[in-house]
Amino acid sequence: MNSRQRRGVILLILSVLCALGAFAGVLSVVHDVNSKVGPEVTAYRVKSDVKPYTVLNTGQFEKTEMPERWLSGNAVTDLRQIRGKIAVTTLRAGSLLQTDMVVDRPALQPGQQEVAIMIDAATGVAGKITPGSRVNVYATFEGKKEGDPDQSKIIVTNARVLDVGRITALEPDAGKDRREPTEAVPITFALSTLDAQRITYAESFAQRVRLALVAPGGQTGVPDKDRTYELATDK
Repeated sequence: MNSRQRRGVILLILSVLCALGAFAGVLSVVHDVNSKVGPEVTAYRVKSDVKPYTVLNTGQFEKTEMPERWLSGNAVTDLRQIRGKIAVTTLRAGSLLQTDMVVDRPALQPGQQEVAIMIDAATGVAGKITPGSRVNVYATFEGKKEGDPDQSKIIVTNARVLDVGRITALEPDAGKDRREPTEAVPITFALSTLDAQRITYAESFAQRVRLALVAPGGQTGVPDKDRTYELATDK
């Protein structure tokens, strides 16, 4: 082997040693990063904005993998945790889902029952009434016979809303007044038996049923003398 060949062999060996050193360095960096980041776990991101008090379902979220050490202790890692829950505030698209963003859906109390009625979307809801709201229910009735005054009555006070459905287009009814509602929203209440009868009667026979949102902590009781209103008796 001449000197030129020996130099070639030496350079080849040095190249191999350099490559091995670089590989070892990369492995060291990767190991160091892994040791700092730690194992990855499953988390969930919000796909699109979710309104407050909306009942949650798995289709509203997408899975993502993140280092466990980067997640807060209240991050949702299993979508079974949202079963029977509602959003407590607006969930923004791209946000990581956390347990403090959701609460249990309002449940019935002993002696209560769920009752759902259709409410005019334009005048009865207006986007302000949500699950958990407290409302007074008003109904307007025609006079029983010609000449009798029309009346507005408070049918139920302090009714608790369990759910607000989607706006539904109503079928046009020939011969009906054009002022009749064209869209309605199913509202589900938690009511006593007597209040359930009152509210279903109003839905069936009243000209119009409206909901009045009660401020949190506000007075909801209404004296009997103030439950019926006639324009002629207004002072």
